[in-house]
Formats: sequence, structure tokens, C-alpha cells
Amino acid sequence: MKKIILQQAFNELDDAISYYEDQQAGLGLRLMDEFDQHVRWILSNSDVPRIRRGGYRRVNLKTFPYYIAYIVREDTVWILAVAHGHRKPEYWIERKNEII
Repeated sequence: MKKIILQQAFNELDDAISYYEDQQAGLGLRLMDEFDQHVRWILSNSDVPRIRRGGYRRVNLKTFPYYIAYIVREDTVWILAVAHGHRKPEYWIERKNEII
């Protein structure tokens, strides 16, 4: 299975990594590692999380208050957002309409 991370999702991850790294050296790297682990899990288990009302799936990070929102089209996982779990729910939902 292939993965594509939308630019907006990449920017969200990058912003979060920078924020945590500013808070404590090494913390941003821990976020990046956790994100990478979850993406690897998603690539192997993409159909395990339930499809949510907006037509997407999500996986919550364990240590950080973020989740990875994604959809699967054919053999590709499209990562739509790396969203904070306590802010504006589904602000990114229209991004899925950009995927063909």
C-alpha cells in the first residue's frame, strides 16, 4: 500500500513538531517518531478503524493529543490531516474532496 500525505497535513505535523521541540528538546522528535509508527500501522491495518460520519478513518496518537485522519482510495492511503483532538473538529474535512 502506498501513502500520500497532503501538504496541509504535512504542515500541521511540522508545526506540531516545532511547537513541542520549542517546549522541550527532543519532544518534537518523539512526536515525529510516534507519527511514523502510527502511519506504518495504518499502512498494514488501514481497514481496522471504523469509517466516521465524514467518510474518513482516524487513528489517535497515544502520547500527544493529535490524530491522523485518512482515507483509502484503491491501493493508496491519503493522509488528510494531523489534527489536534481538542480543536475545531473536522476543520479539514473538505480536503477529502481534493482526492480523486
